[in-house]
Amino acid sequence: MPAAIPKKSRKPPQSPALIRRRTLRVLGTDISLLEPVRARAVADLGFDIVFESLDFPSCQRKAALNPDSYDVYDQCFHNLDIVWFWGALQPIDTGRIGTWARINDLAKAGGIDKYASRGYGDAPANKLYVQPGLSLGPEPSRWIAMLPTVHNFDSFGYDKRVFGENAGRESWALLFDPRAKGKLALVDEPAIGLFDAALSAEAVGAVRFKDIGNMSVAEVDALFAFLHAKCREGFFQRCWSSAQEAARLFRERQVAIQSMWSPGYNVLGEASTMITEAAPIEGYRAWHGGLSLARHLEGAALDMAYAYLHWWLSGWAGAAMARQGYYVSVPSAVQNVLSAAEWDYWYEGGEAREDLVGADGATIVVRRGARRSGGSYRERASRIAVWNTAMDEHNYVSRLWARFVAETNARQR
Repeated sequence: MPAAIPKKSRKPPQSPALIRRRTLRVLGTDISLLEPVRARAVADLGFDIVFESLDFPSCQRKAALNPDSYDVYDQCFHNLDIVWFWGALQPIDTGRIGTWARINDLAKAGGIDKYASRGYGDAPANKLYVQPGLSLGPEPSRWIAMLPTVHNFDSFGYDKRVFGENAGRESWALLFDPRAKGKLALVDEPAIGLFDAALSAEAVGAVRFKDIGNMSVAEVDALFAFLHAKCREGFFQRCWSSAQEAARLFRERQVAIQSMWSPGYNVLGEASTMITEAAPIEGYRAWHGGLSLARHLEGAALDMAYAYLHWWLSGWAGAAMARQGYYVSVPSAVQNVLSAAEWDYWYEGGEAREDLVGADGATIVVRRGARRSGGSYRERASRIAVWNTAMDEHNYVSRLWARFVAETNARQR
């Protein structure tokens, strides 16, 4: 028999409550894996939650190849196909999601209403529902692959000191205006930054796409030929990988125009008065995030995951997302949590009646008198040009994109 453990080394016995306490593991990105969200969910749901935040490609790779390492996959719809194909996820029973009936038509039907532009590419409705044979498609069923949650309509930001107010009627063409030379940056992600470049190339008449959301090889080659030519002309400053980096480039005046994500506008500091978020006449590049269930979940662990999914759309998390400039798919629940001033600014497009704080609940991100570019949620959601998309030729595009980014960043060394 092993020797007895000295009494001074014995650990006090755990209480039954601690023994029973379980942990939910959420794998995602820093779009939605915010510490205030995690802390509030723990307090409301009564079990521990661990967030693991990675960049888009790393998150998708881990989700597909190591599904036992997480319980909930928090990502975007354009990063769903590969993970689903590898059998890493299980269908979600909408009958267990109490907020399902309140999710708006942007995710369920492809447009905010029947008159709104649907946009090209990976609209959530195109791969929302689980079809017979476990394929994904738009035909409604009780089972879905990803619960639609946070989303937005992105464009670009520009410096009014360089381009003036409402420059060029805020066309995507402005990215390749001569005044942008040497001061242009794009987001480094082929399913995102590529479409900012494509919308701009088409706006200046350099390339025409039959379907910008699913380009042919010839169209991809034409686009990259254009981008490499612009690189040689010295247009590009660099490609960035986070909203914080993008904001820094503006603060330091290294760029005058670039791809931009909403949280980046909140950390511009003194530069905020000089930087404008464009509302392009051609429309926005949209994206939609969501939550999926890992294939291994069952029993009590599955119950926890469903509770988390329902909680995410019950209001509090959506309010935190709104304070970053994002929307969620059950706006009515968010309205019950935001103040009237916050709701009017973030969702109705009204003038801020007071200073508004960000997701941390303390930092002022909107000053009194400001008005959100593009107007209300409904106005912005009605003007989608293309969604973030992993096209049929995504692997080919990714290789060409990596070469383009390498060339762009090498010129700045």
